[in-house]
Amino acid sequence: MSRSVKKGPYVQEALFKRIEEMNKTGKKSVLKTWSRASTIFPQFVGHTIAVHDGRKHVPVYVTEDMVGHKLGEFVPTRTFRGHAGSKTSKGR
Repeated sequence: MSRSVKKGPYVQEALFKRIEEMNKTGKKSVLKTWSRASTIFPQFVGHTIAVHDGRKHVPVYVTEDMVGHKLGEFVPTRTFRGHAGSKTSKGR
């Protein structure tokens, strides 16, 4: 279920303020955040945001196609290492 239209999109206030400050000064640096639930706004385009995946921060470069999505959608939290196989190959 999506968020109510009446409430508007969620974005962490501190993250939004830091992006706005960087847009005013024209400075580009990597922003570290733990807020995977924040919605990507048009002001974020062109910035690199390091999103936490549970053990490290993964840098995400924001493009126009990402606007409206959540930051956590672009950083997977689980690593798939394959299903368990037999230790010896079965030669028939």
